[in-house]
Amino acid sequence: MSKRLKKELHIMIEEKLGQLFFGEKKKDLRLLMLRPIDLIEFTEFAGTNADDILTWVGKTLGRSFMEKFFSNKDWDAEKMLTKKNVFLGILEAMELMGYGQLRALFRKTQILVSVNNSLASQEKENIMAKNICLLYLGIFQGVLETLKIDVDGQEVECVLVGADKCTYQFDIISEELDSSIVDPEPSKEVVSDFLSTL
Repeated sequence: MSKRLKKELHIMIEEKLGQLFFGEKKKDLRLLMLRPIDLIEFTEFAGTNADDILTWVGKTLGRSFMEKFFSNKDWDAEKMLTKKNVFLGILEAMELMGYGQLRALFRKTQILVSVNNSLASQEKENIMAKNICLLYLGIFQGVLETLKIDVDGQEVECVLVGADKCTYQFDIISEELDSSIVDPEPSKEVVSDFLSTL
């Protein structure tokens, strides 16, 4: 990350503590920096509950991220279009922080999020890197839940099993999205090309 971008985003790095700070004061948003290998090896220590723990940690990170930027916000009172724009903004912020290229497609009954060049893609030879994918799943779910969008999520494509990218599908539980919120569907002829660049 360039010095100019760090200054514009008010990002400070404390090397001794291994922490990033967002905001003009060091207490605005504190992030723990983990190497992908730390997440990959987590399963060895946590055992059979590792998947649930990692998803829960991701959800906690997603909720915390939202709380720092939108403290005490009543998302029940907001229109779905506002929630969609906030979600897209969060994906853009994550992209700037090095999570890969993130894209979202809002459909009537689901939200698809694709991640090109995710942290897991650097570990293609190691199936244990699925722990990174679980963290991503949890983060997206935590952000959506904070926005009061009731979803059930899962990873439907993964770089670790030969896909070009990781794709997460969030089925909307409560209601269908209004047509004005839904992104235009690509034509059937180009749907595979579209999804590969989603």
